[in-house]
Amino acid sequence: MFRLSRCGAGAVSFLTSLHRCPCLRSRGLGRVAFSSSARARRRDDFVKDLENEFVKFRQKVKEVLPGSDWSPLYQTPGLPPERADIVIVGGGVMGWSTAYWLKKKEAIREGVRVVVIERDPTYSRASTVLSVGGIRQQFSLSENIHLSMQSAHFLRNIQEHLNVVNEDPVDIQFNPSGYLFLAGKEESGILEENYRIQRDEGAAVILLTPQQLQRKFPWINTDGVVVASYGLENEGWFDPWLLLNAFRRKAISMGVYQCHGEVVGFEHSTRDMETDDGRSISLKRIHRAIVRMPNSAECQPVECALLVNAAGAWSGKVADMIGIGNGPEGTLEGTKLPVEPRKRYAYVFHCPNGPGLECPLCIDHKRTYFRREGLGGNYLGGRSPTEEEEPEHSDLEVDYTYFQEAVWPNLAHRVPAFESLKLKNAWAGYYDYNTFDQNAIIGTHPLVSNMFFATGFSGHGLQQSPAVGRAVAELILDGKFKTLDLGAFDFIRFYKGTKVLENNIV
Repeated sequence: MFRLSRCGAGAVSFLTSLHRCPCLRSRGLGRVAFSSSARARRRDDFVKDLENEFVKFRQKVKEVLPGSDWSPLYQTPGLPPERADIVIVGGGVMGWSTAYWLKKKEAIREGVRVVVIERDPTYSRASTVLSVGGIRQQFSLSENIHLSMQSAHFLRNIQEHLNVVNEDPVDIQFNPSGYLFLAGKEESGILEENYRIQRDEGAAVILLTPQQLQRKFPWINTDGVVVASYGLENEGWFDPWLLLNAFRRKAISMGVYQCHGEVVGFEHSTRDMETDDGRSISLKRIHRAIVRMPNSAECQPVECALLVNAAGAWSGKVADMIGIGNGPEGTLEGTKLPVEPRKRYAYVFHCPNGPGLECPLCIDHKRTYFRREGLGGNYLGGRSPTEEEEPEHSDLEVDYTYFQEAVWPNLAHRVPAFESLKLKNAWAGYYDYNTFDQNAIIGTHPLVSNMFFATGFSGHGLQQSPAVGRAVAELILDGKFKTLDLGAFDFIRFYKGTKVLENNIV
């Protein structure tokens, strides 16, 4: 189970401490013959005492090296333990945020054993890393507004939360340049109503007329713009990879286990019950997650009390493994988790005469967006496709024709300087797209008692991850939402047919 590493002074000191261990010294092992039963009792006592010595030694290492994850005793890195209290499926920013908050809220040190399982340790296809990294408060639902406001407050004070002793300070390279929404005649009423809601909820947002917009951003073409809304604070963008690693590093330093592998199934029990109207339903409880090791046919079962489905674009597949949605159509048993991968393109282009440092993340009413990328005249942009334009998502290949035909013309119309831009790079990433109402799914499943959801954000999961991780941890450890009431995002709405919709979604 354990092995020695970094042989040298540390290993010698460790061996010396074992030699001095009273449970070893007092028994004089190998010198006295015992009966088989006495030998078994002695062996059990020896193992217990040895474990106690290991616990004391690990604690001493932590005291000497606070914040370090090094230990002369460790399990093989990347392999899961046989048992855990909580298994989190998905090692993106949502999974690691949830893991961090679970450890932050535990009442007793090492009181909750948390395992995060991620199938791609390189994160080469992870939605978090391939995001454009924006954060905004300009939503129409109060829940989304407050999720982003709380997350922004977390990011402003990130050193207090995610700093690790003896490690470099956390820097996610936040650019507080705001979001700028442009509305034409058809969208102006929605934008103005959204503005009133945002102001009532405490968001710092202003409305701009076309004349005010032109004075503030002289590089913009206001043709077709009736009104614009602009975020004054807590909006902008940051580096998603840096935030993910900050959560991950901190959570591991707090005792969270990291596992490289793919969840391929579950062991569960089923109990049949009868409803008041005489219908029979099956209640399930997960007992083990079956994890397939990378580059191997070997599978490792991990016994758990609770499981969090934070698998992003693939969370629908994880739900299928336990049979969610496999019942008769129109019943609760037949209600699927409506999350599927949707591919989105992000294009990086160069324009030396572009908007410059005063460029916010601008979203046009024709579904095109752009923002500054660094300081060298580079910009990042794209377009939210219509249902008819949805690309096939079996791979992450980029469609450069889409930029030429659908993105560039709109960019050049809104910013005349972009007529002479030069495309430099592009990538594609996945949304965990909620096909029902494009909003989050947070909470438990009514028929799988110990599966929790944190998925379906449809493009705004990264920016809300600090607040969502906290909400999920509250639901697990406190039994209810405490900081924010997110009951509107529960699974049962799919069965009831009650949509929780955003206006002006991007």
